[in-house]
Order: sequence, then C-alpha cells, then structure tokens
Amino acid sequence: MAITAVRGFKDLLPGETEHWQRLEAAARRVFRSFGFREIRLPVLEKTELFARSIGAHTDIVEKEMYTFTDRSGDSLTLRPEATAGILRAVVEHKLHGSGATLKFFTIGPMFRHERPQKGRLRQFHQMNVEMVGAAEPLADVEVMAAAWEVLAAAGVAAADVQLQVNSLGCPACRPRHREDLLLYLQGVEDRLCDDCRRRARENPLRVFDCKQEGCRAAMQRAPLIKHSLCPACADHQGRVHDALEAMGIPYVANPYLVRGLDYYMRTTFEIVSPRLGAQSAVAAGGRYDGLVAALGGPDLPGVGMAVGMERLLLLLDAGPEGPACDVFVAALGEEARLASLPWMQAWRRAALRVETAYGDLSLKAQLRHAHRAGARLALIVGERELEEGRLILRDMASGDQREIPLPEVEAAVAAAAR
Repeated sequence: MAITAVRGFKDLLPGETEHWQRLEAAARRVFRSFGFREIRLPVLEKTELFARSIGAHTDIVEKEMYTFTDRSGDSLTLRPEATAGILRAVVEHKLHGSGATLKFFTIGPMFRHERPQKGRLRQFHQMNVEMVGAAEPLADVEVMAAAWEVLAAAGVAAADVQLQVNSLGCPACRPRHREDLLLYLQGVEDRLCDDCRRRARENPLRVFDCKQEGCRAAMQRAPLIKHSLCPACADHQGRVHDALEAMGIPYVANPYLVRGLDYYMRTTFEIVSPRLGAQSAVAAGGRYDGLVAALGGPDLPGVGMAVGMERLLLLLDAGPEGPACDVFVAALGEEARLASLPWMQAWRRAALRVETAYGDLSLKAQLRHAHRAGARLALIVGERELEEGRLILRDMASGDQREIPLPEVEAAVAAAAR
C-alpha cells in the first residue's frame, strides 16, 4: 500500500512553487521598504511559550496545537503562530537592549490540528511582521499598510478585499465591558453553540468570533467594546483612523471584530475577501502591549500581523504553471555534448535556465524534450555543425532558425535568451 501525505499537510509541486516564490519575493521587497528585517526561527518551541502568550483558554491552546513530550520529558509544540516565537527571540537575545524600535518579518509554516478545508490546512504558511517598542497609532497603521501593500504587490485588486478595524480596549476599560457582556450572554445562553457556552465562561469576547449563524444572530445586540473605551483608547483609535485616511487606505470600522488570541489589545484588524467564503480573512493582526513583559522581558509595546499564503493564493486564483526553460541544448554525439558543457555552465552562471537531454537521442526526440521543458530557444549542436564552425539556434515558438558562428555562440545565445 502506498504511503500518502498526512491529512492536512499538502505537497507543493512544481508548477505551484513558482507562485510561492514570486509571492515571497514580492513580500520581502515590501517588508524591506518599510524597514522590517528578516528573522528565521525554529518551528518547535516549548509549549509554555504558547500557553503564556496565546492564552490557556483559547481554542488554539485547548484543541489545536501539535504538542508532544520529548525523550527528556519536555513538552514541545509545533508553532501555531509566529508572534510568540519572535518575542521569545527578542527577550532571549536581548534584542531590545538598544532602545530602538525593532521591526522584524518572517515567512514560514505554522501548524494547527483543525479540520482541513479550503483555505485552512494543518500545515499552513504565513508571512508575519512584528514591530516592538512603538506605542504610537502610526505603528499600527504601518503594519496594516505593510499587509495592504503585500496584497497589492501580489496582484490582488483593492476592490476584492476590505480592511476592517476595531479597538479591543485595554486593561483600564475592558473589565467594564466584560461585566456587561457576561450579563448579556447569560440571557442568550440557550441560543449559543456548545463552544460558545464554554467561551462565555472563560473568554466571553471570543463569542463574537464564532462563525455559526445562530451565535452570530444572538450577538447582534450584544454590548460592544466601543461604548466602554477609556479616553486613551478612544483617542488611539481615532488617530489610527486619521492615519489610514491620510495614507489613502480604505477601511471599515467593524465593532464586532475580535481576534482569537488573548494577547491583543486596542487596535485589531483583518483584511477580508468575500471571494474566500467562510474563511474570508487573508491577513489579520493587531496591538499586543504587555506581551513582551508576560514572556519575561521588559514592558514594551508591540504590534504585528500575518498574511495567510494559502488564502492569498486562492484569492489570486493562480493555476499550475508549466515548466520554463530559456535554452535547451540538443547535443548530438559525445563530442557535441562535451563541447556544449562550458557554454551551459556560463549561461547558468548568467542566471539563465538551461537544460539538455540525457542519453543517445535523435534530434527529433530532443526537440520534443525541449518542448516539454517549455524552452524558448534550442541550440542544435552536432558533429557536422562543429566541423563547419556554425551552430543552429531555433526559436521554439515560431520554428525559425538561424546559424551562429562558433566563436560567437556563448554571447549570441545569452543575448537572444534575455
């Protein structure tokens, strides 16, 4: 019986990986333009890191993490998100010592044991940015702008997405809202799903995040945090809106928007698209002041976001690509093959994609290989052509051919392939 991939873990095959490479390259250009520097972290962390940062009563920690005990008896977890690992690195390596605002990005896989569905896998990939040390509303907007620009650089039309923004308040104003919300939830408990009944006791704000229609309907009249914001949080939110308008980034204030992680406060946001169905968020994030201190570091403010790569590619509706080759060398005979090797190496060093056939194949068979490789050009190298000092360069699309003097082959083919 053949062994298959683990459920919810997907192979990325040739034809798909080209889209991923372009997306990652575009994201790196955008992130660097904002001053974010790349950080690469382990995918395996101590379980305590996520319990302390994400929150012990979140769905992620309670039900979704890949956690196991290793041979030393330590509890380890495949990272379900990137923020906690980045902040662990900040604290562990004392990166905050300079006093400057820290700006990092990372790209890689995350892991959650969820029911696999379109846009949601058990191994999924995110592009994250984190800004540590800046409490100003402009920092929130710069993070949102980075997400917005990544989507634009990837080719997403602004009309296909919507930026939704909310404030979750702070420790000064959240307790009042929590009391009002708990009282309201007691009155609608019979209309909530089992998960939301549990959330209502442990983390009532999370009930707003339920996707079930019954729960969404029950929460339509729930007390909203916007009515309980302290003056500082209200001012922060207003300045976020002002900066978004100054940047020309369209947004919608969504008072029902919450996030599934406990560490968020004040600004929270999502970029959603109706084209993605129920799993509509393609990017999300917010402010997490206090999280660095909770992980054993100094009391530094922070804000960050993540773009889901699988969902972004779904939004782009990018189908598989065929192979692509700049120059295919059709060498006929051992002498021709040896003569072509230095040219092939030179063209590859010049960043051209160069392929050849293997084995003693006819010219017709080799040209079929060139076609399957997606070659734009085919260089025909035979013993007779070498003796006459002229090789044949064939345009694979048009079928046109021209002769190239042997001393000019390396430069002429490189120029034609540009």
